[in-house]
Amino acid sequence: MHITIVTGDKIPSIKYGGVQRVVWCLGKELHKRGHKVTFIAGKGSYCPFAEVVEINPDKDLKEQIPTNADIVHFNIPVPEGFTRPHLLTIHGNGIPKNADKNLVFVSQNQANRFGSQSFVYNGLDWDEYGQVDLTLPRKRFHFLGKAAWKVKNLRGAIAVTKQIPGGELDVLGGHRLNLKMGFRFTWSPRIHFHGMVDDRLKKIIMQQSRGLIFPVTWHEPFGLAITESLYMGAPVFGTPYGSLPELVTPEVGFLTNHEQQMAEHIESHAYSPKTCHEYARDLFNSSVMTDAYLKKYEAILNGESLNETIPCIKDISRNLPWIQQ
Repeated sequence: MHITIVTGDKIPSIKYGGVQRVVWCLGKELHKRGHKVTFIAGKGSYCPFAEVVEINPDKDLKEQIPTNADIVHFNIPVPEGFTRPHLLTIHGNGIPKNADKNLVFVSQNQANRFGSQSFVYNGLDWDEYGQVDLTLPRKRFHFLGKAAWKVKNLRGAIAVTKQIPGGELDVLGGHRLNLKMGFRFTWSPRIHFHGMVDDRLKKIIMQQSRGLIFPVTWHEPFGLAITESLYMGAPVFGTPYGSLPELVTPEVGFLTNHEQQMAEHIESHAYSPKTCHEYARDLFNSSVMTDAYLKKYEAILNGESLNETIPCIKDISRNLPWIQQ
């Protein structure tokens, strides 16, 4: 089968790049299984296992898609008037106005909030992360995400850390001085900022982390930060919103929207790095993801629709409760 994967971003991802990382791993696994893969991606993209067509913003996207593709997997809005077999994965909390029935979401919660049952969990090629040392001492906690986004609630993660005696936090994806949301400067020497990190530094920090503190205040569609952290042996301490109750079981973390309760639980409970690692390795890998997408492709090529009706937004709540006292 010839599968064309469309993403508006440059691949491969050098630093964080959640969507780029997922589609790269999907294409790689499809190639390993004998399928022909073509990426349509941002300027400067390259790939050793698939053909790459750089998106030309001055040309109709429909004209840039190979005519011999059996199915087209969009990760950006489908162009108007595109009628060939296709599907669109929704990675965020909105859908295009021209959405059709062939939508796939990245968690059950996200799908349900759009009136759908069609979802595929994101998976990663864990071989790309190399061997994880689960015996290293774990001293600090970490936060991973776009810290400038208010809904990621870095302030909450910092507050939880400060309530833990001797607690320190490595912030991956943020800076001590943040001017994007007004003037914010974090004074505490217990909070360590690393900016946008590459895979090497991210691995060094996370495989020595006591846990990911992830108190988001929106419905997180999936959260690669969760599965990456678990793979590195770090449990997850987050809020019970969006996909988190699906991804974080009691064996690998704890969910609450209460700051003090989270801090007290972290102090009083220990988690097995091996259990966290194996859980992510087995459930959120690119092979499992590819199996699920192949079923979606086959359904579409058999003339089926992935949803009975066109999904529409039911709940995109933001600024969900985070209790500080």
